[in-house]
Amino acid sequence: MFLVLMGTVVIAGIVGYVSEKTGFTHNGYLPSIIICVGGAFLFYFARIMFGIGFGSPGMNAILSSIGALIIVPTHWRK
Repeated sequence: MFLVLMGTVVIAGIVGYVSEKTGFTHNGYLPSIIICVGGAFLFYFARIMFGIGFGSPGMNAILSSIGALIIVPTHWRK
């Protein structure tokens, strides 16, 4: 379980970096990585508590990171 948590953090960090590098977001590298890791943590613990998920832990990390990038920045922008 600990390795899945560490893998989730690494995958979320990579998704945050790649999204900023490709121009998907314009938050800055560190904020994008923090947003992705936060979303991945949230979904990881929801998966443990409620058993919901998209299949493999890697797919859960990728989709939750992208979802957090879509939800969080657009919520605070005007």
